Amino acid sequence: MILLDAKPEVAYKIVSIDLPEESQRHLSNLGVKVGSQVKIVSKTKTSAIIMLKASRLAFDQSILKHIDVTEEENILEALPLSELKVGESAYVEGIFAIGEAKRRLMDMGLTRHTKIYLRKVAPLGDPIEISLRGYELTLRKSEAQMISVVKTRKEATGD
Repeated sequence: MILLDAKPEVAYKIVSIDLPEESQRHLSNLGVKVGSQVKIVSKTKTSAIIMLKASRLAFDQSILKHIDVTEEENILEALPLSELKVGESAYVEGIFAIGEAKRRLMDMGLTRHTKIYLRKVAPLGDPIEISLRGYELTLRKSEAQMISVVKTRKEATGD
């Protein structure tokens, strides 16, 4: 199936790119290469915005119709920490802040594969309180949006 025909909010894996080598090299520099996982965020008849790791990229049909994809199965879905619900646990998948903001979050113990538990959310949704590494940490929602997490198996399957 070509990426132009893909459905929004479904994870796909790129299986081939039928474009000139220079175009493939440029797409590869953006992270769009065979084996990459992509998801369509929004779409029109002639263009789409795709999510690739933490980046959003917009392409028109001249590119989308040359990228063949297959639907991914049994993948763990990453989402921003800010979208977790109270009582859910997750593992940190990545921090997409830059510079000092990233360093500060990592210094507070938010590193890859760290298990976190969302304890509380303020009445207006900001800030949130999480438990990790034996202590409680309060974060602004804007900070939580930069932290990608994967729900633990129990919540991910809905059990």
